[in-house]
Amino acid sequence: MYRFLFSRKWLGYLVLAAVVAAACVGLGRWQMDRRAETLAEINRVTSNYSATPVPFAMVKDQFRSLAAEREWTQVELKGSYDVAGQRIVRNRPLNGQPGYEVVVPFRVESGETVVIDRGWLPIGNNNPGSPDSVPAPPQGQVTVVARLKPAEPALQRGAPDGQLASIDLAAYSGQLGYPLLTGAYAQLASESPAVADMPFPFPKPTTDEGTHLSYSLQWFAFGVLMFIGFGYAARQQARNAAIDAEDAETAETDGGFMHSSGPVARRRPAPRQRK
Repeated sequence: MYRFLFSRKWLGYLVLAAVVAAACVGLGRWQMDRRAETLAEINRVTSNYSATPVPFAMVKDQFRSLAAEREWTQVELKGSYDVAGQRIVRNRPLNGQPGYEVVVPFRVESGETVVIDRGWLPIGNNNPGSPDSVPAPPQGQVTVVARLKPAEPALQRGAPDGQLASIDLAAYSGQLGYPLLTGAYAQLASESPAVADMPFPFPKPTTDEGTHLSYSLQWFAFGVLMFIGFGYAARQQARNAAIDAEDAETAETDGGFMHSSGPVARRRPAPRQRK
């Protein structure tokens, strides 16, 4: 009944179903990988974001090469800002609004210099391509609590004087003319003494894992449905073939009966009797 499955046409259908199903499985696994990355980020935020700040000396090596699980760790640093080295970072949207971030070198008491991202500024109305004003950090001795973030890669685009295309710490160090710890920077949480005029603080990262799980299950379901659809089509083809064969057999039987019986012979009328 199902011998037609070995025909070239149906083998082609099977290969097509397998290819589409494999693509669906690949997309489903990609969504699962993205979900795993999102869950890892959520775990880092949950574990590190509001934890007790640790002294700079305990995480100094993280500023040279940041381990993924230490992102968002709160660090306490004591030292002073290099106000002359302050830069703004271009193309940094926040909540859908275009703007900038303000980064400043911070000289730690032990002698190393790290970069503190003090917050966000909207695009300016007075000077195109820059914020209207950039708040200055506090002067003198400052105690900073900030959260670790990995350094960003270089971008294939430039930036005007006083600006950076990304938080590429190696390029930033080249502009300053003195070494920075280039494995990580830190987003400001608080500083003491505080100043009245501040950039906007960064919001807490979301802990919503999104729709990756539902999307992955949908892709896996689509892959299974390809074979279910193939099986349904094959079953319908087999049923149609069986019905056609039955109709052909019935037609052949009816035709044979008519041929064997032949036409019915006519009876001659009886002769009339003469009176």
